[in-house]
Amino acid sequence: MSVYNPDKWVIVKIDADSECIYKVFACWYGGYAGSDSWKLNSGITRVSREGFVYSFEGASGSTYECHTDCYGTNFYGQGVLSNMIETAADNGINMEILPEDTDWEQIDYGES
Repeated sequence: MSVYNPDKWVIVKIDADSECIYKVFACWYGGYAGSDSWKLNSGITRVSREGFVYSFEGASGSTYECHTDCYGTNFYGQGVLSNMIETAADNGINMEILPEDTDWEQIDYGES
């Protein structure tokens, strides 16, 4: 089980074949000697909040600890995500970034 702490994050909703799944799209800045990176989790199964941090548990057992002030993407991540959304649409799948003010704890993620 891995724990990730992204620099930036958004939640994407994917609607395909009458199934709806929510995923964390996480981004990290590479810094001086590295390159930016991103990760899409396996699908949110549960969420909790402690202070300014949401903990999104994924179907694979990993957890993404996401600070409330860091909603959004970096430049690299936005390009990757835009391409994913476009490719999904080309295949009849609706994929959208949910608004920052969404109440993450009130969504039915389908698994508990």
